[in-house]
Amino acid sequence: MNEKAVAITIEGRVQNVGFRYHTRKLAQELALTGFVRNRGDGSVHVEAQGPADAIESFVIWCHQGPSRARVDRVLVQEIPTGDYAGFVVR
Repeated sequence: MNEKAVAITIEGRVQNVGFRYHTRKLAQELALTGFVRNRGDGSVHVEAQGPADAIESFVIWCHQGPSRARVDRVLVQEIPTGDYAGFVVR
């Protein structure tokens, strides 16, 4: 299995629109592990790990987000795989 891990920063109107909970739901559906959290600057930070094709689908979704969000910018950086337990909202 080709495991991949990414750190994603999503900027725009991405807080108080259910972004973290939609992110967790999709990550769980795709069998990804990691976490999502709000940052003080108004962005959302995600670390996700799983099969490369699932990560690709997940990143594509992050460019849109849930219906109430407005995504202005998505920064994706490949990171070393880690030891995550499930996918959680922090």
